[in-house]
Amino acid sequence: MSIRKLTKHVLASLAIAATMLVAGCASPSAPAETEKALPTLTSGKLTIGTGQPAYEPWVVGDAPENGGGFEAAVAYAVAEELGFAPADVVWVRTTFDEAIAPGLKNFDFNLQQYSITDERKAAVDFSSPYYETTQTVITVKGSKAAAATTVGDLKGLLIGAATGTTSFTAIEDVIKPTAGAKAFNSNDDAKAALQAGQVDAIVVDLPTALYLTAVELDGGKIVGQLSGAASGDRFGLVLDKGSKLTAAVTAAVDALRESGKEIKNHTLAHLDLYLERYEQKVKDSGGHVHFAVDSAEARNIVLDICRQAGARTVTKGKSMISEEIGLNAHLEAAGIVPVETARRRT
Repeated sequence: MSIRKLTKHVLASLAIAATMLVAGCASPSAPAETEKALPTLTSGKLTIGTGQPAYEPWVVGDAPENGGGFEAAVAYAVAEELGFAPADVVWVRTTFDEAIAPGLKNFDFNLQQYSITDERKAAVDFSSPYYETTQTVITVKGSKAAAATTVGDLKGLLIGAATGTTSFTAIEDVIKPTAGAKAFNSNDDAKAALQAGQVDAIVVDLPTALYLTAVELDGGKIVGQLSGAASGDRFGLVLDKGSKLTAAVTAAVDALRESGKEIKNHTLAHLDLYLERYEQKVKDSGGHVHFAVDSAEARNIVLDICRQAGARTVTKGKSMISEEIGLNAHLEAAGIVPVETARRRT
């Protein structure tokens, strides 16, 4: 089984971004039920659970009540679809394992990247998926895993993930390292072990992989996505087993997904128009937009700009797109040293 390299182009990224954006920000259709009709934990309120702490990019600044981050935005969009105003949303915190353990819950639904699995369905209810992703291997520059191109290249290395997650299962079922999967209490612990050289690589879901390598890891590198059905992931909202809210919450998620498809299809059908509008706004602000048909042309455009300026060292923001098109390696091969800046969590 091989590792699929990330080769997404900018236009594909725009389409994905449009789909993700709508899940949190699209205007919802008319609610199927009102908050008065729904048997929530507290009458007139919708209690939503998340992690302690809640991590970026899913929740910005560990403050879900601000609505920043993908899952916080999804939560408020589902609440609105159900007929709840933002002021009627109450947030509670749980551990990852606590929320999916059998027993009564202190929330109406919980979201912290819970993969929908048959084993978990025995203890809790899930909504339909609000996000679908793949498991991704990441490392840092200089690691033994940095040059890996196949799963076979990873078998003799130390690979870790947060315990109890589908990322951990993917290591055991897909990579099957000789030393076994290395277990950590959280993604933060796994990341720290990678930075300290205690493991050669870690496995996380794709959005987390993109964020960690672009923002939090010095020399962060995406090795590739794990292919195979066993390594796929679908995230669902967690509810109490047999909850009377499950059908309504699922309907809300489904409505948002359909709205997202409509916006994505519209955007792609009129992409030339939106790109032209964007270009004009940049020009109006004194900027210039370069269009590239592929990764190679994009790299060469940046290289030409650097050469025209006589640059030998370039300070650039650490971004997912530059990682995907291999910009740093291209600049280094031309004798230009890229120095990256990255926003750090505080």
